[in-house]
Amino acid sequence: MIEIPSDLHPDLVPLAFLLGTWEGAGVSDFPGSEKCNFGQSVTFSHDGRDVVEYASHTWVLDAEGNKVRPLESEHGYWRIDKDRKVEVVMVRDQGIVEIWYGELADKKPQIDLVTDAVARTAASGPYSGGKRLYGYVKGDLMWVGEKATPEVPLRPYMSAHLKKTVTPEEVAEWAKDLGDLPDDGIAFFK
Repeated sequence: MIEIPSDLHPDLVPLAFLLGTWEGAGVSDFPGSEKCNFGQSVTFSHDGRDVVEYASHTWVLDAEGNKVRPLESEHGYWRIDKDRKVEVVMVRDQGIVEIWYGELADKKPQIDLVTDAVARTAASGPYSGGKRLYGYVKGDLMWVGEKATPEVPLRPYMSAHLKKTVTPEEVAEWAKDLGDLPDDGIAFFK
């Protein structure tokens, strides 16, 4: 279920499906890079202004699903206009800054993005642009990313399936409504 916070800026209502913290796993595979499974935590938050703040952290997973080491991090800001056009400004820990433009699909929570501008530091690896697709599917957030370098044409490189997590504040709020539960908790299920 998609909830719309009462303090959400009205312009951001179409992006409400993104809000919250999402965690899950995915696959990374691109020529010249290590192919791996990765874990991911993504947070989309707001503070009342007309922008959604974005933070993503990924890490390499071993065969048992344990964290091995950080993979990459991204931070950015998302906006949407009255015509459902989405713009994203993003910075990556690899020394890349991107501007993405896209669109929220009609009548479904799905966003297609493509890079419009890319700036790289001297220390960053080769990168010339990308595409991303984000979708809210049966309560989960799924995404797939494509990227291109001067040597490799645009191709898929990462995708993930994420589930919404519950914050301690949400647990505390829910706990207020549980005052009448029996001590053993079992009667709740009868």
